[in-house]
Amino acid sequence: MLYQLHEFQHAAMAPMRAMAHAVHQVYSNPWLPVSYTRVAKTLVATADVFERATRKYPKPHFDLPTTTVDNSAVPVVEENALELPFCHLKHFKRMGVDTDHPRVLVVAPLSGHYATLLRGTVEALLPEHDVYITDWINARDVPLSAGKFCLDTYVDYVRAFLRHLGPNTHVMAVCQPAVPVTAAAALMAEDEEPCRPASVTLMGGPIDTRANPTAVNDFATEKDMDWFHNHVIHTVPVHYEGRMRKVYPGFLQLSGFMSMNMDRHMDAHLRYFRHLIRGDGDSAEGHRKFYDEYMSVMDLPAEFYLQTIRKVFKEWQLPRGELEIDGRKVDLAAVRDIAFMSVEGEKDDITGVGQTKAVHDLLVNLPESKQRYYLQPKVGHYGIFNGRRWREEILPHVRTFIREHDKALLGNEAA
Repeated sequence: MLYQLHEFQHAAMAPMRAMAHAVHQVYSNPWLPVSYTRVAKTLVATADVFERATRKYPKPHFDLPTTTVDNSAVPVVEENALELPFCHLKHFKRMGVDTDHPRVLVVAPLSGHYATLLRGTVEALLPEHDVYITDWINARDVPLSAGKFCLDTYVDYVRAFLRHLGPNTHVMAVCQPAVPVTAAAALMAEDEEPCRPASVTLMGGPIDTRANPTAVNDFATEKDMDWFHNHVIHTVPVHYEGRMRKVYPGFLQLSGFMSMNMDRHMDAHLRYFRHLIRGDGDSAEGHRKFYDEYMSVMDLPAEFYLQTIRKVFKEWQLPRGELEIDGRKVDLAAVRDIAFMSVEGEKDDITGVGQTKAVHDLLVNLPESKQRYYLQPKVGHYGIFNGRRWREEILPHVRTFIREHDKALLGNEAA
Protein backbone atom coordinates (compact mmCIF):
# COMPACT_ATOMS: atom_id res chain seq x y z
CA MET A 1 0.00 0.00 0.00
CA LEU A 2 3.00 2.34 0.23
CA TYR A 3 2.72 3.44 -3.39
CA GLN A 4 -0.96 4.25 -2.94
CA LEU A 5 -0.23 6.15 0.28
CA HIS A 6 2.46 8.14 -1.51
CA GLU A 7 -0.03 9.08 -4.23
CA PHE A 8 -2.66 9.99 -1.64
CA GLN A 9 -0.22 12.20 0.23
CA HIS A 10 0.68 14.04 -2.97
CA ALA A 11 -3.00 14.58 -3.77
CA ALA A 12 -3.73 15.74 -0.23
CA MET A 13 -1.03 18.40 -0.53
CA ALA A 14 -2.59 19.87 -3.69
CA PRO A 15 -4.57 22.63 -1.89
CA MET A 16 -1.45 23.73 0.01
CA ARG A 17 0.59 23.77 -3.20
CA ALA A 18 -2.11 25.91 -4.82
CA MET A 19 -1.99 28.29 -1.87
CA ALA A 20 1.81 28.47 -2.04
CA HIS A 21 1.56 29.24 -5.75
CA ALA A 22 -0.92 32.02 -5.07
CA VAL A 23 1.30 33.53 -2.36
CA HIS A 24 4.26 33.41 -4.76
CA GLN A 25 2.29 35.10 -7.54
CA VAL A 26 0.92 37.88 -5.33
CA TYR A 27 3.99 38.79 -3.31
CA SER A 28 6.43 38.59 -6.24
CA ASN A 29 4.35 41.00 -8.33
CA PRO A 30 6.68 43.94 -9.18
CA TRP A 31 3.68 46.33 -9.24
CA LEU A 32 2.95 45.61 -5.58
CA PRO A 33 5.07 47.90 -3.37
CA VAL A 34 5.10 45.43 -0.50
CA SER A 35 6.85 42.85 -2.74
CA TYR A 36 10.15 44.74 -2.22
CA THR A 37 10.06 44.26 1.57
CA ARG A 38 12.01 41.53 3.34
CA VAL A 39 8.78 40.04 4.72
CA ALA A 40 7.34 39.61 1.21
CA LYS A 41 10.58 38.15 -0.11
CA THR A 42 10.63 35.67 2.77
CA LEU A 43 7.05 34.64 2.02
CA VAL A 44 7.87 34.16 -1.66
CA ALA A 45 10.98 32.12 -0.84
CA THR A 46 9.05 29.95 1.63
CA ALA A 47 6.27 29.32 -0.89
CA ASP A 48 8.80 28.44 -3.60
CA VAL A 49 10.72 25.97 -1.43
CA PHE A 50 7.49 24.34 -0.20
CA GLU A 51 6.06 23.94 -3.69
CA ARG A 52 9.28 22.42 -5.05
CA ALA A 53 9.58 20.06 -2.07
CA THR A 54 6.08 18.63 -2.57
CA ARG A 55 5.67 18.58 -6.36
CA LYS A 56 6.10 15.71 -8.79
CA TYR A 57 8.96 16.28 -11.19
CA PRO A 58 8.25 15.26 -14.81
CA LYS A 59 10.76 13.60 -17.10
CA PRO A 60 13.26 16.30 -18.19
CA HIS A 61 14.18 17.04 -21.80
CA PHE A 62 17.67 16.60 -23.22
CA ASP A 63 17.41 20.10 -24.69
CA LEU A 64 20.44 19.82 -26.98
CA PRO A 65 19.31 21.79 -30.04
CA THR A 66 22.79 22.42 -31.44
CA THR A 67 26.37 21.25 -31.30
CA THR A 68 29.68 22.36 -32.81
CA VAL A 69 31.30 20.27 -35.52
CA ASP A 70 34.57 21.45 -37.07
CA ASN A 71 34.09 24.91 -35.53
CA SER A 72 30.62 25.29 -37.08
CA ALA A 73 27.30 25.25 -35.24
CA VAL A 74 24.96 22.54 -36.53
CA PRO A 75 21.38 21.71 -35.48
CA VAL A 76 20.68 18.49 -33.59
CA VAL A 77 17.40 16.61 -34.01
CA GLU A 78 16.29 13.91 -31.57
CA GLU A 79 14.67 10.87 -33.15
CA ASN A 80 13.80 7.38 -32.01
CA ALA A 81 15.81 4.94 -34.09
CA LEU A 82 14.13 1.90 -32.51
CA GLU A 83 11.25 1.59 -30.04
CA LEU A 84 10.90 -1.35 -27.66
CA PRO A 85 8.33 -1.61 -24.84
CA PHE A 86 10.73 -0.63 -22.03
CA CYS A 87 13.22 1.52 -23.93
CA HIS A 88 13.59 3.75 -26.95
CA LEU A 89 16.88 3.96 -28.80
CA LYS A 90 17.29 7.71 -29.20
CA HIS A 91 19.50 9.21 -31.89
CA PHE A 92 20.93 12.72 -31.73
CA LYS A 93 21.07 13.38 -35.45
CA ARG A 94 23.47 16.15 -36.44
CA MET A 95 21.90 17.73 -39.48
CA GLY A 96 24.12 18.14 -42.51
CA VAL A 97 27.13 16.36 -40.99
CA ASP A 98 28.73 13.82 -43.33
CA THR A 99 32.01 13.47 -41.42
CA ASP A 100 32.89 9.84 -40.70
CA HIS A 101 32.76 10.12 -36.91
CA PRO A 102 32.67 7.02 -34.68
CA ARG A 103 29.18 5.79 -33.78
CA VAL A 104 28.66 5.54 -30.01
CA LEU A 105 25.82 3.85 -28.14
CA VAL A 106 25.57 5.31 -24.64
CA VAL A 107 23.81 2.84 -22.36
CA ALA A 108 22.23 4.91 -19.60
CA PRO A 109 21.73 3.43 -16.14
CA LEU A 110 18.34 1.95 -15.30
CA SER A 111 18.65 2.86 -11.63
CA GLY A 112 16.02 5.45 -10.81
CA HIS A 113 16.89 8.51 -12.87
CA TYR A 114 16.03 9.15 -16.50
CA ALA A 115 18.61 9.00 -19.29
CA THR A 116 18.63 12.81 -19.28
CA LEU A 117 20.96 12.55 -16.30
CA LEU A 118 23.60 11.95 -18.99
CA ARG A 119 22.83 15.18 -20.84
CA GLY A 120 26.37 16.41 -20.16
CA THR A 121 27.80 13.11 -21.37
CA VAL A 122 25.94 13.33 -24.68
CA GLU A 123 26.66 17.04 -25.10
CA ALA A 124 30.41 16.47 -24.80
CA LEU A 125 30.38 13.51 -27.21
CA LEU A 126 28.32 15.15 -29.96
CA PRO A 127 31.04 17.27 -31.64
CA GLU A 128 33.09 14.21 -32.64
CA HIS A 129 30.72 11.24 -32.42
CA ASP A 130 27.42 10.00 -33.86
CA VAL A 131 25.56 9.49 -30.58
CA TYR A 132 22.73 7.15 -29.62
CA ILE A 133 21.39 6.59 -26.09
CA THR A 134 19.08 4.14 -24.33
CA ASP A 135 16.08 6.20 -23.23
CA TRP A 136 14.52 3.95 -20.58
CA ILE A 137 10.77 4.19 -19.99
CA ASN A 138 9.23 4.59 -16.55
CA ALA A 139 7.98 1.10 -15.63
CA ARG A 140 4.74 2.53 -14.26
CA ASP A 141 3.92 3.62 -17.83
CA VAL A 142 4.47 0.19 -19.43
CA PRO A 143 1.29 -1.93 -19.50
CA LEU A 144 1.37 -5.45 -18.12
CA SER A 145 0.69 -6.75 -21.63
CA ALA A 146 4.28 -5.81 -22.53
CA GLY A 147 5.50 -8.64 -20.28
CA LYS A 148 8.29 -8.66 -17.72
CA PHE A 149 11.65 -6.96 -17.86
CA CYS A 150 14.54 -8.74 -16.14
CA LEU A 151 18.33 -8.81 -16.43
CA ASP A 152 18.05 -11.23 -19.36
CA THR A 153 15.75 -8.76 -21.14
CA TYR A 154 18.25 -5.96 -20.52
CA VAL A 155 21.01 -7.92 -22.23
CA ASP A 156 18.65 -8.82 -25.09
CA TYR A 157 17.84 -5.11 -25.54
CA VAL A 158 21.52 -4.17 -25.74
CA ARG A 159 22.09 -6.86 -28.36
CA ALA A 160 19.02 -5.72 -30.32
CA PHE A 161 20.24 -2.13 -30.32
CA LEU A 162 23.70 -3.17 -31.52
CA ARG A 163 22.21 -5.27 -34.33
CA HIS A 164 20.08 -2.32 -35.37
CA LEU A 165 23.06 0.04 -35.43
CA GLY A 166 25.26 -2.39 -37.31
CA PRO A 167 28.98 -3.26 -37.20
CA ASN A 168 31.65 -0.92 -35.83
CA THR A 169 29.53 0.55 -33.03
CA HIS A 170 31.22 1.63 -29.81
CA VAL A 171 29.41 1.21 -26.49
CA MET A 172 29.72 3.38 -23.42
CA ALA A 173 28.08 1.90 -20.30
CA VAL A 174 27.59 4.39 -17.49
CA CYS A 175 27.48 2.81 -14.01
CA GLN A 176 24.73 0.17 -13.61
CA PRO A 177 24.77 -1.21 -17.20
CA ALA A 178 28.40 -2.33 -16.90
CA VAL A 179 27.38 -5.93 -16.14
CA PRO A 180 24.63 -6.38 -18.79
CA VAL A 181 26.69 -4.60 -21.45
CA THR A 182 29.73 -6.77 -20.69
CA ALA A 183 27.51 -9.86 -20.80
CA ALA A 184 26.02 -8.79 -24.14
CA ALA A 185 29.48 -8.22 -25.60
CA ALA A 186 30.69 -11.62 -24.40
CA LEU A 187 27.68 -13.46 -25.83
CA MET A 188 27.96 -11.63 -29.16
CA ALA A 189 31.68 -12.42 -29.28
CA GLU A 190 31.01 -16.10 -28.60
CA ASP A 191 28.41 -16.13 -31.39
CA GLU A 192 30.85 -14.26 -33.68
CA GLU A 193 28.12 -11.76 -34.50
CA PRO A 194 29.24 -9.18 -37.07
CA CYS A 195 27.41 -6.48 -35.08
CA ARG A 196 29.37 -7.09 -31.89
CA PRO A 197 30.78 -3.77 -30.59
CA ALA A 198 34.14 -2.49 -31.75
CA SER A 199 34.84 -1.26 -28.23
CA VAL A 200 33.22 -1.11 -24.79
CA THR A 201 33.91 1.67 -22.28
CA LEU A 202 32.74 1.02 -18.73
CA MET A 203 32.28 4.18 -16.63
CA GLY A 204 32.19 3.49 -12.89
CA GLY A 205 30.30 0.21 -13.18
CA PRO A 206 29.84 -2.58 -10.57
CA ILE A 207 31.68 -5.44 -12.28
CA ASP A 208 32.94 -6.84 -8.95
CA THR A 209 31.53 -5.12 -5.86
CA ARG A 210 33.76 -7.14 -3.55
CA ALA A 211 36.53 -4.64 -4.32
CA ASN A 212 36.41 -1.63 -1.99
CA PRO A 213 32.71 -2.02 -1.10
CA THR A 214 30.80 1.23 -0.54
CA ALA A 215 27.77 2.00 1.62
CA VAL A 216 25.58 1.04 -1.35
CA ASN A 217 27.26 -2.37 -1.60
CA ASP A 218 27.04 -2.92 2.16
CA PHE A 219 23.32 -2.14 2.14
CA ALA A 220 22.72 -4.73 -0.60
CA THR A 221 24.64 -7.47 1.21
CA GLU A 222 23.34 -6.80 4.73
CA LYS A 223 19.66 -7.29 3.81
CA ASP A 224 18.36 -10.66 2.65
CA MET A 225 16.25 -11.05 -0.47
CA ASP A 226 13.04 -11.47 1.54
CA TRP A 227 13.62 -7.99 2.99
CA PHE A 228 13.86 -6.48 -0.50
CA HIS A 229 10.74 -8.35 -1.63
CA ASN A 230 8.73 -7.23 1.39
CA HIS A 231 9.94 -3.65 1.84
CA VAL A 232 10.78 -2.08 -1.52
CA ILE A 233 8.61 -3.85 -4.11
CA HIS A 234 5.17 -2.29 -4.62
CA THR A 235 2.27 -2.31 -7.06
CA VAL A 236 1.64 0.50 -9.54
CA PRO A 237 -1.69 2.26 -8.77
CA VAL A 238 -4.58 1.84 -11.18
CA HIS A 239 -4.46 5.34 -12.70
CA TYR A 240 -1.16 4.61 -14.51
CA GLU A 241 -0.69 2.68 -17.77
CA GLY A 242 1.38 0.08 -15.93
CA ARG A 243 -1.34 -0.55 -13.36
CA MET A 244 -0.75 -3.64 -11.19
CA ARG A 245 2.86 -4.01 -12.38
CA LYS A 246 5.32 -4.80 -9.58
CA VAL A 247 8.01 -2.13 -9.37
CA TYR A 248 10.73 -0.64 -7.23
CA PRO A 249 9.29 2.90 -6.98
CA GLY A 250 11.45 5.83 -7.98
CA PHE A 251 10.49 7.78 -4.88
CA LEU A 252 12.07 5.07 -2.71
CA GLN A 253 15.27 5.19 -4.74
CA LEU A 254 15.30 8.98 -4.42
CA SER A 255 14.86 8.70 -0.66
CA GLY A 256 17.90 6.43 -0.58
CA PHE A 257 19.98 8.85 -2.64
CA MET A 258 18.94 11.77 -0.45
CA SER A 259 19.60 9.97 2.84
CA MET A 260 23.20 9.21 1.82
CA ASN A 261 23.98 12.95 1.78
CA MET A 262 21.11 14.48 3.72
CA ASP A 263 23.21 17.23 5.30
CA ARG A 264 24.45 18.33 1.88
CA HIS A 265 20.91 18.48 0.47
CA MET A 266 19.60 20.39 3.50
CA ASP A 267 22.42 22.91 3.16
CA ALA A 268 21.71 23.28 -0.56
CA HIS A 269 18.04 24.07 0.06
CA LEU A 270 18.92 26.50 2.82
CA ARG A 271 21.31 28.31 0.47
CA TYR A 272 18.59 28.32 -2.19
CA PHE A 273 16.17 29.91 0.29
CA ARG A 274 18.72 32.61 1.08
CA HIS A 275 19.45 33.21 -2.62
CA LEU A 276 15.75 33.82 -3.22
CA ILE A 277 15.51 36.34 -0.38
CA ARG A 278 18.61 38.18 -1.62
CA GLY A 279 17.37 38.10 -5.21
CA ASP A 280 20.40 36.12 -6.41
CA GLY A 281 18.68 34.78 -9.52
CA ASP A 282 21.69 33.06 -11.11
CA SER A 283 22.50 30.96 -8.04
CA ALA A 284 18.82 30.10 -7.51
CA GLU A 285 18.47 29.05 -11.16
CA GLY A 286 21.50 26.77 -10.87
CA HIS A 287 19.89 25.08 -7.88
CA ARG A 288 16.60 24.64 -9.74
CA LYS A 289 18.26 23.10 -12.79
CA PHE A 290 20.17 20.58 -10.70
CA TYR A 291 17.21 19.52 -8.55
CA ASP A 292 14.75 19.46 -11.46
CA GLU A 293 16.95 16.65 -12.80
CA TYR A 294 17.85 15.05 -9.49
CA MET A 295 14.28 14.88 -8.20
CA SER A 296 12.88 13.45 -11.42
CA VAL A 297 12.83 9.68 -10.92
CA MET A 298 11.31 6.61 -12.52
CA ASP A 299 10.10 3.22 -11.33
CA LEU A 300 12.14 0.09 -12.07
CA PRO A 301 10.62 -3.29 -13.01
CA ALA A 302 10.65 -5.42 -9.87
CA GLU A 303 12.11 -8.52 -11.51
CA PHE A 304 15.03 -6.55 -12.96
CA TYR A 305 15.77 -4.78 -9.68
CA LEU A 306 15.67 -7.97 -7.60
CA GLN A 307 17.81 -9.92 -10.04
CA THR A 308 20.39 -7.13 -10.07
CA ILE A 309 20.55 -7.08 -6.28
CA ARG A 310 20.99 -10.85 -6.12
CA LYS A 311 23.22 -11.55 -9.12
CA VAL A 312 25.41 -8.43 -9.16
CA PHE A 313 25.62 -7.25 -5.54
CA LYS A 314 25.06 -10.40 -3.48
CA GLU A 315 26.37 -13.32 -5.51
CA TRP A 316 28.92 -11.51 -7.76
CA GLN A 317 28.00 -13.93 -10.52
CA LEU A 318 29.90 -12.25 -13.39
CA PRO A 319 33.36 -12.18 -11.76
CA ARG A 320 32.79 -15.67 -10.38
CA GLY A 321 31.94 -17.02 -13.84
CA GLU A 322 28.42 -18.02 -12.82
CA LEU A 323 26.26 -15.46 -14.63
CA GLU A 324 23.71 -16.98 -17.01
CA ILE A 325 21.66 -15.01 -19.54
CA ASP A 326 18.77 -16.77 -21.27
CA GLY A 327 20.15 -20.06 -19.95
CA ARG A 328 23.65 -19.46 -21.38
CA LYS A 329 26.78 -19.06 -19.28
CA VAL A 330 28.54 -15.74 -19.86
CA ASP A 331 32.19 -16.44 -20.59
CA LEU A 332 34.43 -13.40 -20.97
CA ALA A 333 37.17 -15.67 -22.32
CA ALA A 334 35.21 -15.52 -25.58
CA VAL A 335 36.12 -11.83 -25.98
CA ARG A 336 39.14 -11.69 -28.29
CA ASP A 337 38.68 -8.64 -30.50
CA ILE A 338 36.37 -6.22 -28.63
CA ALA A 339 38.45 -3.46 -27.04
CA PHE A 340 37.62 -2.73 -23.38
CA MET A 341 38.28 0.41 -21.38
CA SER A 342 37.37 0.98 -17.73
CA VAL A 343 37.12 4.41 -16.10
CA GLU A 344 36.94 5.03 -12.35
CA GLY A 345 36.79 8.06 -10.07
CA GLU A 346 39.15 8.36 -7.12
CA LYS A 347 36.39 9.60 -4.79
CA ASP A 348 33.51 7.49 -6.10
CA ASP A 349 31.24 6.62 -3.14
CA ILE A 350 28.83 4.54 -5.26
CA THR A 351 31.18 2.25 -7.19
CA GLY A 352 34.44 1.87 -5.29
CA VAL A 353 37.84 2.03 -6.97
CA GLY A 354 38.69 -1.38 -8.38
CA GLN A 355 35.12 -2.54 -9.00
CA THR A 356 35.15 -1.54 -12.68
CA LYS A 357 38.81 -2.30 -13.25
CA ALA A 358 38.03 -5.90 -12.26
CA VAL A 359 36.74 -6.57 -15.78
CA HIS A 360 40.33 -6.73 -17.07
CA ASP A 361 41.08 -9.74 -14.88
CA LEU A 362 38.25 -11.57 -16.65
CA LEU A 363 39.32 -10.73 -20.22
CA VAL A 364 41.95 -13.46 -20.28
CA ASN A 365 42.08 -13.80 -24.07
CA LEU A 366 41.95 -10.13 -24.97
CA PRO A 367 45.35 -8.65 -25.92
CA GLU A 368 46.65 -5.91 -23.65
CA SER A 369 46.76 -3.60 -26.65
CA LYS A 370 42.96 -3.70 -26.65
CA GLN A 371 42.60 -2.91 -22.94
CA ARG A 372 42.82 0.43 -21.16
CA TYR A 373 42.29 1.57 -17.56
CA TYR A 374 41.97 5.16 -16.43
CA LEU A 375 41.61 6.46 -12.86
CA GLN A 376 40.50 10.08 -12.62
CA PRO A 377 41.80 11.88 -9.53
CA LYS A 378 39.56 14.07 -7.37
CA VAL A 379 36.17 13.09 -8.80
CA GLY A 380 33.21 11.24 -7.36
CA HIS A 381 30.67 9.08 -9.13
CA TYR A 382 28.77 11.83 -10.95
CA GLY A 383 31.98 13.56 -12.02
CA ILE A 384 33.08 10.54 -14.07
CA PHE A 385 30.54 11.31 -16.77
CA ASN A 386 29.45 14.91 -16.15
CA GLY A 387 31.06 18.25 -15.43
CA ARG A 388 34.33 19.97 -16.17
CA ARG A 389 36.69 17.08 -15.35
CA TRP A 390 34.66 14.74 -17.57
CA ARG A 391 34.90 17.15 -20.49
CA GLU A 392 38.49 18.26 -20.04
CA GLU A 393 40.30 15.28 -18.48
CA ILE A 394 38.31 12.05 -18.95
CA LEU A 395 36.73 12.50 -22.38
CA PRO A 396 40.09 12.97 -24.20
CA HIS A 397 41.17 9.52 -23.02
CA VAL A 398 37.86 7.94 -23.99
CA ARG A 399 37.84 9.70 -27.37
CA THR A 400 41.37 8.50 -28.14
CA PHE A 401 40.52 4.94 -27.11
CA ILE A 402 37.43 4.87 -29.37
CA ARG A 403 39.32 6.30 -32.35
CA GLU A 404 42.16 3.80 -31.90
CA HIS A 405 39.68 0.93 -32.26
CA ASP A 406 37.29 2.34 -34.85
CA LYS A 407 37.44 0.12 -37.92
CA ALA A 408 36.35 2.87 -40.31
CA LEU A 409 39.04 5.26 -39.12
CA LEU A 410 41.67 2.52 -39.16
CA GLY A 411 40.62 1.65 -42.73
CA ASN A 412 40.98 5.28 -43.81
CA GLU A 413 44.44 5.52 -42.27
CA ALA A 414 45.51 2.32 -43.99
CA ALA A 415 44.22 3.62 -47.30
